[in-house]
Amino acid sequence: MAQEYEQINVGKRTHKGKAKVRALRRDGKIPGVYYYHGEENVDLEIDKKNLYHALSTGQHVFEVTMNGETQYVMIKAVQYHPVTDEVMHVDLMRVRRSEKMTFTIPIVLQGEAIGVQEGGVLSQILTAIDINCLPTNVPESINVDISDLELNSTISIVDIIDVPDDVDIVTSEESTVATITPPKEEEEPVTEEEEPVEGEEPVEGEEPVEGEEPVEGEEGKQEKSSKPSGYEKEK
Repeated sequence: MAQEYEQINVGKRTHKGKAKVRALRRDGKIPGVYYYHGEENVDLEIDKKNLYHALSTGQHVFEVTMNGETQYVMIKAVQYHPVTDEVMHVDLMRVRRSEKMTFTIPIVLQGEAIGVQEGGVLSQILTAIDINCLPTNVPESINVDISDLELNSTISIVDIIDVPDDVDIVTSEESTVATITPPKEEEEPVTEEEEPVEGEEPVEGEEPVEGEEPVEGEEGKQEKSSKPSGYEKEK
């Protein structure tokens, strides 16, 4: 059974300029461009609802009708609004189903790692991978089994074995996919001893600060000096 591809409804866009593009978007259309190596680019207008539905299917190759003929394209680039995240512009690149191309697909971690069971923290460093394959055989994702991943260990691209025979990995073999590290220990707060403020009386049992008068009545302190000998109150 032949593979079915989602259809993207496109039309040629003859008007240019910011005002025309804004009017196009108000009418529920998205500006785009269709290109193929060695051919002249074609400005397009794409039905917004139709495009959103095509994107939601997860397919990598789509059908479009150009000059009355069915062509196969992939979405090469999408520009989003910085605030609303709405699609603002789309680049469609023509592909040949018999020629291998490079695609970026997600990495899915599978299994429960030994290191996590031991209390470690799993971190996925790489969430997508570049592969080279025919447009008709693009996998939805590359699955990576992390069941044997231990504490203080990593898994890299070179360790991935679950890859279809007709798919070549383009991403560097040395790239780290995931790692498991010990949990961070909470540091106990350090309390610093307060030093006496200048001018304050020392606490009982402490040595008096140089220049301070001893406190009356304290044990081991000098008594108040007596009046000079021979002093008499005048009558």
